[in-house]
Amino acid sequence: MRKVFMGTPEFSVPALKKLLASEHDVIAVYTQMDKPAGRSKSPTPPPVKKVAGENGLTVLQPRTLRDEVDRLWSLSPDVIVVAAFGQILPQSVLDIPGLGCLNIHPSLLPRYRGASPVASAILSGDEESGVTIMLMDAGMDTGPVLKQRSMPIDPEDTAESLEGKLAEAGAKLLMETLPEWAEGRITPQPQREEDATYTSPLSKADGEMDWNLSANELWRRVRALYPWPGCYTRWQGKMLKILDAVPVSSSEEVPPGMVVSLPDDAPAPVGVGTGERILGLHRVQLEGKKAMSATDFLRGQRGFIEAKLG
Repeated sequence: MRKVFMGTPEFSVPALKKLLASEHDVIAVYTQMDKPAGRSKSPTPPPVKKVAGENGLTVLQPRTLRDEVDRLWSLSPDVIVVAAFGQILPQSVLDIPGLGCLNIHPSLLPRYRGASPVASAILSGDEESGVTIMLMDAGMDTGPVLKQRSMPIDPEDTAESLEGKLAEAGAKLLMETLPEWAEGRITPQPQREEDATYTSPLSKADGEMDWNLSANELWRRVRALYPWPGCYTRWQGKMLKILDAVPVSSSEEVPPGMVVSLPDDAPAPVGVGTGERILGLHRVQLEGKKAMSATDFLRGQRGFIEAKLG
C-alpha cells in the first residue's frame, strides 16, 4: 500500500514512526515550512521533517497544497494519512487516493472539532478524551468516523502529557484501521451533527489569569494551556508564569488575586485568592528568570506574600 504522510508537530511523529516500522510504503512526507525559533530566530525544521530526514524519506514543504496536485497525482498514493498537518486539504487533493485521506484527530468526534481539542477537553473538565480515525471530506473534521478509542484524562494531565498519550493511541489505532479499511471491513459512520462542538486556535491572551474565576477553573486552565500559550499574571510590572498549580480548600476568605502563605500541611506553600477557594502555586517563572518551585521563589521574593496579582 503506497502512502503519503502529512504531519508537522510532535503529535504526528508516533504515527509516522509506526508506518515506517511496518510493511507500509511511505513514498513522501509533507510538512509545514521551517519556522524561526530561539533567540537567534534561525529556521528550525518541524519534528516530522527531522524524523523523515533521518529515514531517508522525500520531504516536501509547500506553502499550499493547491500547488501540489500534479505531483500528488504522479506519486499515485493509495491513501494519504494526515496527523496535525496544519493545512486544509482541498477537494482536489482529497480526490487523489483511491482509499481516501485518513485523519488522526485527538478527540472523540464530533466533540471538539477544530484546532484545540486537547486543551478544550481539559478546560471543560472532561473525565475522558480519545482519538478518532476519520475519512476526510471538505469540512472541518466533519468526515465519517472509521474507528475511535477513548482514554481517561488523569487529574494531573496537562495538554502536553495528554496529547502525548493521544498521539501514541492514535498511531496504534491507525495501524489497526489501515488493513481493515483497505480490505473493506469498515463501514464509515457519519458524525451526528447535533452533537458537534467546535474549538478555536489558542492565543497568548488566553493565558492571562482572571482571578475572579474559581480555583478549579484556573487549575484546569493552567493544565490546558501548558506548555503553550501558558498561563500568566502580573506582579511588580513583570509577567509571572504559573506553570503548576492546585486548588486548595480553606476556611479563610482571600480576595481574588491576593497572595497568601499556606499551612505546612497544605498541598502548596503559597496560594492566590480566586472567586472560589484558593489556587495553590507549585511552580512559577518570573519574567527574565528560570522556572522554579514556589518554595524557592519565596526565598528570593520576600515581598510576594500579601501582594496583589494581575
